[in-house]
Amino acid sequence: MRLGFFTRLLDDVPPGERYRLAVEQIRHAESAGFDTAWVAQHHFDGAEGGLPAPLVFLAYAAARTSRIRLGTGIITLPLEEPLRTAEDTAVLDLLCGGRLEVGVGSGGTPTSFAPFGRDSADRSAVYAGHLATLVRAWSGEDLGGGNRLHPPAPRLTGAVWEATFSVSGGARAGRAGNGLMLSRTQPRPADRPQLTLAEIQRPIVDAYLQNLPPGGTPRIMASRTAFVADSRAEALRHAERGLGRGRLPFELPDSDLDRRIAGFDVHVGTPQDVVESLRADPTLDRVTDLVLQVHSVDPPHPLILRSIELLATEVAPALGWTPATEPASP
Repeated sequence: MRLGFFTRLLDDVPPGERYRLAVEQIRHAESAGFDTAWVAQHHFDGAEGGLPAPLVFLAYAAARTSRIRLGTGIITLPLEEPLRTAEDTAVLDLLCGGRLEVGVGSGGTPTSFAPFGRDSADRSAVYAGHLATLVRAWSGEDLGGGNRLHPPAPRLTGAVWEATFSVSGGARAGRAGNGLMLSRTQPRPADRPQLTLAEIQRPIVDAYLQNLPPGGTPRIMASRTAFVADSRAEALRHAERGLGRGRLPFELPDSDLDRRIAGFDVHVGTPQDVVESLRADPTLDRVTDLVLQVHSVDPPHPLILRSIELLATEVAPALGWTPATEPASP
């Protein structure tokens, strides 16, 4: 199992400082031995996510790291021009020494489609077409008039991850031989609000594995919210503040912290608390990549750094993780 750190760049500071702090967090994760680092893409709404241009940001992060793999979680592919995305990812992968992982999805906030001249209702079809073009370009195929992608990037055809909330999306990723990205939380069906996250995601994993080509190597990533502190009281204090800002798809008193932790699928507390909580998630027995983030708790930056340390030194080893290489120097 590989261990990843994920950020939506939501530190409570101006955008430029958000980017600086996020790079510091990624460097800290690399020095702690994490295998991968991931950033989200969101357009227009700084409160939802702080980064509209993940490839630009990862180029900056690549210059300040040496070993950790860098990924997009995700690029909202229906809003991108696929050939330009192919070119940008090809250049970035060369600059970072082949460390790029490309997570894609049909996106994001429905209201963000209109400024791009897109209709959110068409996202699935546009996504499929753009992903096919992206893979054709990376594969070196003729893109018209004898033109082929330059620089060539055949390695990236094996670095694709597809994010999905659905069984059909899991099957699609499996058929393509791509990686599967599972979210830290996802909506419950209206008729079955009591379902656990594992009960929702296990059928997605099943569909993915059943549709992998013969001999295909599964790549299954589960993102989870995990905030670890030196004391449970400290962790819960920040969880109460952070989770009180979030919205759930059902009415819940802000004072009911235990129900909010469960409703947001959050793992929070001391290292032992978080180990026990993650061990109770049966989905994680089947993943190749566990990617941890602090959203929706969103504690202050120094506590994010401390959580990264505790995850790498106490939580992840208890779950069977060992660094693939020696941790990089800070």
